[in-house]
Amino acid sequence: MQTAYIPVPQTTRNRAAPAWTPDDILALYAMPFMDLMHRAQQVHRAHFDPNAVQLSSLLSIKTGGCPEDCAYCPQSSHYDTGLDADKLMPLDEVVAAAKAAQAGGAQRFCMGAAWRSPKPHHLEAVARMVSAVKSLGLETCVTLGMLRDGQAEQLKDAGLDYYNHNLDTSPEFYGKIISTRTYQDRLDTLARVREAGISVCCGGIVGMGESRRERAGLIAQLANMEPYPESVPINNLVQVEGTPLAKVEPLDPFEFVRTIAVARITMPRAAVRLSAGRETMDDAMQALCFMAGANSMFYGDALLTTANPQMQADQRLLQRLGMHVEPAPHHAAPEFSGAGHAAQPQAGSGQPCAEGGTTCR
Repeated sequence: MQTAYIPVPQTTRNRAAPAWTPDDILALYAMPFMDLMHRAQQVHRAHFDPNAVQLSSLLSIKTGGCPEDCAYCPQSSHYDTGLDADKLMPLDEVVAAAKAAQAGGAQRFCMGAAWRSPKPHHLEAVARMVSAVKSLGLETCVTLGMLRDGQAEQLKDAGLDYYNHNLDTSPEFYGKIISTRTYQDRLDTLARVREAGISVCCGGIVGMGESRRERAGLIAQLANMEPYPESVPINNLVQVEGTPLAKVEPLDPFEFVRTIAVARITMPRAAVRLSAGRETMDDAMQALCFMAGANSMFYGDALLTTANPQMQADQRLLQRLGMHVEPAPHHAAPEFSGAGHAAQPQAGSGQPCAEGGTTCR
């Protein structure tokens, strides 16, 4: 069965370079593990400091009550997960959380809201949050669901650096996970973000019961954007009781590492981020992910509604691996990190989120 492919809008379609087909990507997945890791390392070292990592922190500024039916998400109003809907956080609480994340070493502060699409008054409030966080010297990112015409420009004016909107999975598997939003809806929002001049954070979730070919279809969809996303979060499903995917068979750890490597090879200048699911990964698996080309991770005690390794544990892991934190754009790296000189991704070259088991949507 051939993986479906949805042509992305002309503003994001790769017209010059040959497209990565799902079959091309399946061939990468099929490589002997050590050969795949070696190839991914070669690509990674050609574009980045292999011992540097970028740290992002994620805060749920509006939790629960989402009308979408994403099968992995504890924040969906369709499922009984014991999560109550909250109102939008006050500005001062968001700023306090951003300061705490910055003090802990985070370089980018991401804010997620469980909306299908923000209303005008919601966007005005979030824009104020973006401006306030930006003034601290942090990079800013938000994930608010689908954007209408003009909304991306409003966020850009507020100082937004990144907008997160994940594809979640391949076009052919998508209908088994979500029915309330189409794949094209997601691509349209990404086009609006690009047109507004905001960097794109876009990835997906693996371990939802999809086949390897369907995982390859997701990577093909991401890699064939022009430019491909500056930031690519790879989420390992967090199984939450009460959601339809609570009992799905967990993904083999080596298959997850292979996915990191394939993302690195097909999107050589992107920041490939370890996102949801790190709480279930031991140190050895995370080290393999860094070896496979991951150079970013969500950092903090929680990712919206799901657990994340403690900051101190992450700091110890990086020290044991001899890794350091990539210098922040506006402030010095924390003392524990050492000095790093990672290259920044260049646009055009070459699960938990507001939706549950992922890190942003």
